[in-house]
Amino acid sequence: PGRNNACWAPGARRARCYCDSYCQRTGDCCQDYLATCRRAAVGCAVGPWGPWSGCSSPCGVGSRARSRQVTVPPRHGGDPCPDLKQRRGCLGQHPTCGTAK
Repeated sequence: PGRNNACWAPGARRARCYCDSYCQRTGDCCQDYLATCRRAAVGCAVGPWGPWSGCSSPCGVGSRARSRQVTVPPRHGGDPCPDLKQRRGCLGQHPTCGTAK
């Protein structure tokens, strides 16, 4: 994926042809590039977000977290996976917080 000038092969009339995905922009792809590389590219797919966890602190400032799973991993230069975990702040407000000494 992307631009990689080290990914080339000898082409017609001793010219280099390129095997990176940037060759589609520059028009210098190897003859079999589309059949071999682009058709097989599979982007990452993820499932839905899970529920937020409870606050890590029963009294005061803490954090919550949630995650999701990869359902289809990226292959052959497909789109990478997005974030699989999220974290956010929270304020623990357990009923016993105000009575603690």
